[in-house]
Amino acid sequence: MEDKLITLAIHTYEKAQILKTILETEGIEVYIHNVNLIQPVVSAGVRVRIKESDLPKALQVIEDSHWLDDLEEETTDTDKQKKKVLIPVDFSDYSLKACEIGFNYAVQIGAEVMIMHAYYAPYFPMAVPMGDTLAYQIDDGRELGVVLNRVRADMDNIYNYINQKIALGELPKIKYHHILREGLPEEEIIAFAKEYNPSLIVMGTRGNSQKDLDLIGSVTGEVIDHNRIPVLAIPENMPFKDLAEMKNVGFATSFVQQDLVTFDVFMRFLRPFNVNIHLFNISTTHDQWNEIRLTGIQEYLKKQYPDADISYTVLDDGDLLQAINTFIHSKQIDLVALSAKRRNIIARIFNPSIARRMLFHSETPLLVIHGK
Repeated sequence: MEDKLITLAIHTYEKAQILKTILETEGIEVYIHNVNLIQPVVSAGVRVRIKESDLPKALQVIEDSHWLDDLEEETTDTDKQKKKVLIPVDFSDYSLKACEIGFNYAVQIGAEVMIMHAYYAPYFPMAVPMGDTLAYQIDDGRELGVVLNRVRADMDNIYNYINQKIALGELPKIKYHHILREGLPEEEIIAFAKEYNPSLIVMGTRGNSQKDLDLIGSVTGEVIDHNRIPVLAIPENMPFKDLAEMKNVGFATSFVQQDLVTFDVFMRFLRPFNVNIHLFNISTTHDQWNEIRLTGIQEYLKKQYPDADISYTVLDDGDLLQAINTFIHSKQIDLVALSAKRRNIIARIFNPSIARRMLFHSETPLLVIHGK
């Protein structure tokens, strides 16, 4: 009977090729699947497959070579040079909360910070709905320079506030800059993120007292939908100022391969922290396959991340967001992460009324990771 193929690991194209070379030098036949034939170098989620009979030898080769550790060590210095955190602000209290979280996270990963404000100066005397952005009203005949001076003054105020916090030891002393951009906030944030290439975008969100002006679902939703960088949405009433205080984090899965790629990004985000990781499904149908698949993913991840504390939960039937909210409270979840590839889920979460139930009422930050 022919020896069947099994998946040994799932990596980026570059790592899959390195692993393939190492194994083949030991006489193990290797096949890689799911390669983007048009742009193979940007493929993610590439499966490294071998014959089942070669599995014990392959695992021994991997353990002895420490190939992945060596690769990560080689790229550490380069990564440090590129680490940046972007914090869009609108000078509100919840923007300051995002600054606290962003600065404390940046010092943990050795990153610099860019504080950005995008201002919209209406050229017409009509009322323009701005959602959660800070609109500057201009009467007929007043020059645009008045708006720019006001924006600069507000930016100076937040700059002085941060410097004072740093001097008092309430914020870490790190390298940071600030920038102003004119235009629609969501468009300018997306455009600048492409130029700046941060590791993370941190955005504050209003609490449930602001019933008509929810950033979640407007500016933040647009930023999540149209950029490739992870976005951390920080609720106004989040109970802590430093992600190092987290104890339990939740990761949503739909039992698909893409989630394994997203989980790798998630684990890099968590690298500075010591937390318990809780996998949970985002399917509203409770059946035995959910538990089997979730258990299978858990077992795979424990092999890939043996030092991580990973458990799993299958949500109850019924309303998905209510089930997530119950899960958050029962497991005392401090942060929820999910993939932006789950567009139907994103669409439901970023409906303002549902967002208030999931985020604002539970005061739980949301990390959205764009699948590659």
